[in-house]
Amino acid sequence: MREIEVTEYRERVKNDSSILIIDVRECWEYDENNIGVANYPLGELPQYLNKLPSNKNHEIFVHCESGRRSRQAAKYLTQQGYTRVSSIKGGLKAILLNQL
Repeated sequence: MREIEVTEYRERVKNDSSILIIDVRECWEYDENNIGVANYPLGELPQYLNKLPSNKNHEIFVHCESGRRSRQAAKYLTQQGYTRVSSIKGGLKAILLNQL
């Protein structure tokens, strides 16, 4: 499982709009504050596998509030055969802090 820094995340998504970004926080957390990406809560992630690209080499970035759940999600997706999954280090907190 790979972790990426927010600066790398920002640069990569700026230059590649095909990257799938997933927020694995609970729905109520997502409803309170989000960056407009797909919300597949960690506990329900297996139910969302059919919404993921069939190409297991498609790049996927995962985030949660602080990074712990996204690391678990990235590990799970890797176990499902996805080869280019990265957890965003520091999660949404780091993403939003980096916008300032």
